[in-house]
Order: sequence, then C-alpha cells, then structure tokens
Amino acid sequence: MKVLAREALVALCVIGWSGGAYAQEPKSAALAKELAAALTAAKLDTIATKDPAGADTFIAVLYIPGFQLLTIGAKYSAPQLLDARIGKKEYREVYIDLQSSASPGTKVFVEDLGMDGLRAKKEDNQGFDAVETSGKRTMFDNEWRKQQITEPEYMKIHAAADERYSQMLAALLAQLKKG
Repeated sequence: MKVLAREALVALCVIGWSGGAYAQEPKSAALAKELAAALTAAKLDTIATKDPAGADTFIAVLYIPGFQLLTIGAKYSAPQLLDARIGKKEYREVYIDLQSSASPGTKVFVEDLGMDGLRAKKEDNQGFDAVETSGKRTMFDNEWRKQQITEPEYMKIHAAADERYSQMLAALLAQLKKG
C-alpha cells in the first residue's frame, strides 16, 4: 500500500513539474479579457492606436465577440495617414491598412482564440492561439515538433509573444479609455 501511494505521489510530482510552464496563466490573460469587455461595453469591434514602443508603429485589434481577438502591430510607411484615421476613429481602416500594407518584417499578428490571453497549450477539443512575427507563424498547439522547433524554443517564442501581446493590449486599452 505504501509503495503504491509513493508511486502515485511521484507520478503527480512529475506531471505537475512537466506541465507547470503550460499551466501558468499568461501575462496577457487579464488584459485580453479586459479589452474584450471594454469593447463590448463601448459597442466597438475595432480599436487602433499608435504604438508607444516604436516610431511609425501602430496597433489595431479586430474583436469577434464571444470568439476571438485578432491583434496586429506593425510599422507603416505613411504614418500620417494612420494618425489621421485614428483621429477620426476610423479604426477598422487602420486594421485593414496594417494587415495589407505593413512595412515588411515589422508585423506582429496575434490570434487569441477565446479572448483569454496567449496560451502556450491548447485545451482538449479546443482551438489554439497563434502568433506571426516577421513572417514566421507559430501555432501554440503544443505540437512544437511539427513546427520543427524544440520545446525550449517553443516556450521562448511563447514568452516573447505573450510579453509583446500584453504591451499591445495595454496600449489599445489606453486608447479605448481616452474615448
């Protein structure tokens, strides 16, 4: 009996240790939920702003209520055009411009399925989050081998993407609160 109990305890420790990095709440989780709620309250499906982290860089989000946040950040070759559009609250146009004409190599595109932050591991029978950075797409489906990367590389990409996504969400929330 004691042997079985000890083996069960060891098994639980191993499971907890190996899944610990995946089980942590992403930094972006609370911000994503807050942005989705704020967009719903404001009856908006898009918001855009200048990125405080970089010159001529902008951020926009397309909100699909109850389903997904599609967030993009990129440099834009005609920043005065996007500044004017943000001033007129033409947020959807900013989103479209960034999707279609971002400066090459500067685009960060986050697909947050469930609007619950950028998760490193998908839940059973659920979709998964993804990020595209400088033309390379990483799917957070816990299938790093299929993406020809190691698990540590996968987790490093996730940590960097979650950090950047958190910054983007914070900037969008600040814009939304400005009115």
